[in-house]
Amino acid sequence: MAEFILEIGTEEMPARFVPKLAAELESVFSALLGEAMIENGGVDTHATPRRIVAHVADMAESQRTEEETVTGPPARIAYDGDGNLTKAGQGFAKTQGVAEGDLFRMETPKGEYLAAKKIVGGGKSVDILSGICVKSIESLSFPKKMSWGDYDFTFGRPVRWLLALLGDEVVDFSVENLVSGRETRGHRVMGAGPWTVNSASEYFSVISDKCKVVIDPEERRKLVVAEGNRLAEALGGKVVWKDSLLEEVANLVEFPKPLIGDIDPRYLELPREVLLTSMQSHQKSFGIEGPDGKLLPHFLTTLNLEPRDLALVKKGWERVLKARLEDAVFFWEADCKVDMKTWLDKLDKVVFLGPLGSMGDKTRRIGSLCEKLAAALGESKGILPGEIEKYRTAGRLSKADLVSEMVNEFDSLQGVMGGIYAERTGKGEIVSKGIYEQYLPAGADSPVPSSLSGALVSLADKADTLAGCFGLGKKPSGANDPYALRRCALGIARIIMDHGLDLDLRTVLEWAQAAYVDVKWKVAPAKALETLMDFFGQRLRALFTGKGFETRVVDAALGAGFSDIRTFEKRLEALSEFAAGDDFEQAVLTFKRAANIIRKQGDEAGQELTGSYDAELFEDEHEIALGSLLEETAARFAELWENDDFPGLLGMLRELRPTVDGFFDNVMVMCDNAALKLNRLNLLKALVDRLSRLADFNALQV
Repeated sequence: MAEFILEIGTEEMPARFVPKLAAELESVFSALLGEAMIENGGVDTHATPRRIVAHVADMAESQRTEEETVTGPPARIAYDGDGNLTKAGQGFAKTQGVAEGDLFRMETPKGEYLAAKKIVGGGKSVDILSGICVKSIESLSFPKKMSWGDYDFTFGRPVRWLLALLGDEVVDFSVENLVSGRETRGHRVMGAGPWTVNSASEYFSVISDKCKVVIDPEERRKLVVAEGNRLAEALGGKVVWKDSLLEEVANLVEFPKPLIGDIDPRYLELPREVLLTSMQSHQKSFGIEGPDGKLLPHFLTTLNLEPRDLALVKKGWERVLKARLEDAVFFWEADCKVDMKTWLDKLDKVVFLGPLGSMGDKTRRIGSLCEKLAAALGESKGILPGEIEKYRTAGRLSKADLVSEMVNEFDSLQGVMGGIYAERTGKGEIVSKGIYEQYLPAGADSPVPSSLSGALVSLADKADTLAGCFGLGKKPSGANDPYALRRCALGIARIIMDHGLDLDLRTVLEWAQAAYVDVKWKVAPAKALETLMDFFGQRLRALFTGKGFETRVVDAALGAGFSDIRTFEKRLEALSEFAAGDDFEQAVLTFKRAANIIRKQGDEAGQELTGSYDAELFEDEHEIALGSLLEETAARFAELWENDDFPGLLGMLRELRPTVDGFFDNVMVMCDNAALKLNRLNLLKALVDRLSRLADFNALQV
């Protein structure tokens, strides 16, 4: 076994490219080695802004050999009438590199064919790796590729060198004007090189000692965290870490050197969110907070070298951040002089979406919908009658900060600044929290609003967008979802479930549709609503199958209805547990049979089935037993449903099933007596109506 290393040296890559490239190279290189039958101990990859590396600690120096049977032309074509090989048979032997005497006849499902056994593999890895390296490099993907010089080859950034070694032997290949070799380049300032790598086993020591590069991104991350924490603790504080920024910083540098900078204490008068955004978004730096949670007049940044004059570099970073903070102070002071009503007036001149009016119109709709939602929830969520107007105000002011100076500069603070301004002007917690949290959840891993007002404003905003877009026929197709409607639907579902909101989804969407006035719809509201409900069903299906629930169980739960999203998850969990029981399949067959009879025979009954039956018409003891059991359990079923006790409700199916089985075994439903037949069908209809609230048993294929 030998050690292998491939290094692709480039100009600086954007930080967002780096981890993706390492993962992609690992996947591609592993697959190509498998296809080439080269045994190996696994591929490890590393990446920095200037290099992408594939490392295999143990690689076979030759391909694995295998014997395989290859079929050629049909025997009737490969041999003539005298049993001699025809030109077709001879050509097959020559093509496969086997002696004619080693050919044989082989029976296949398609008939008798000429065949040969041959040994494949056995080639030298160093020769095969040349093609693998080229394919790996060419297969790496980028959001946008670039070309340089007069070359046709494109890549994310210009490629400057290629190193490829198997043991101490160079793996020869070329990409455009670049030829692979044993030279690498180091840190631009601290170890530029070039440096010669005599063997693959030397590579990492050369990179670390001579090139002054920390090649492992996880190690770079740990260095930043450890040194950052140490520096912050020396000041009596701690770093306000942000994972996404930490990953970005670790992929911006090859030699991380954390540095503490200072800021003028007067800037601490700015809101915390503004300070952190100024540091994080523009300077890729972190804030430092004290034991009381308040920001200290310091920040943590990460250099990409060990500077000769640390004080000078520190001063430069402080000067750049100061300019940003001066801008933030200007925007803050300017916004604080403006009444929020002035911003509302400006929103009437900001277009929301084509025919759907202005952002001002949108906030009026959101406000109206928030009022209805708050009134509908009322005391169930502790909303007092006098507070309902505050929810309307939160919705009306939700987009006001979009025309503020601060959000114009720091767009990631939309909603956040509106909440801060509302709190500052005494609008109260309901209004300020509602505005502050309106954009949550911002994705699958993002939290939902913590406050009820934030939940209702977010829900209303998303429902308004969905109703408007579906009314214009802008339903997402494939991967195309420019208005993030899938995220809107999932956000609404998550908010309702997490906050336990007793709301009917269809009603909420109808309210959202009704809030639009003087809009020319491309899709009739009734049709748009049905399409929108189906869209929600698809999103819920994707959400819960993604969580590991069995597809047929999810479909069965959806089939019973999902307009009450609050209880849908509980019902699905109970159904999933019920499906794991030993008697599940037999129970499904029993209740599917009842549902199928109603579906198939209901239309032939001569009149509509209502589920109302006359016990006086019962003749057989088994139909009497089923009718009695339905009557006896009705109140308990209603109580369990009221208490959302879905495990208890599904447990009742086990009580019902023996009686239902007895009914089917002994009672002729489709008898000749029309009155008797209709009564029995209505008895089954009463059973099916009750069960259909729990699950669509026809979806549970067994």
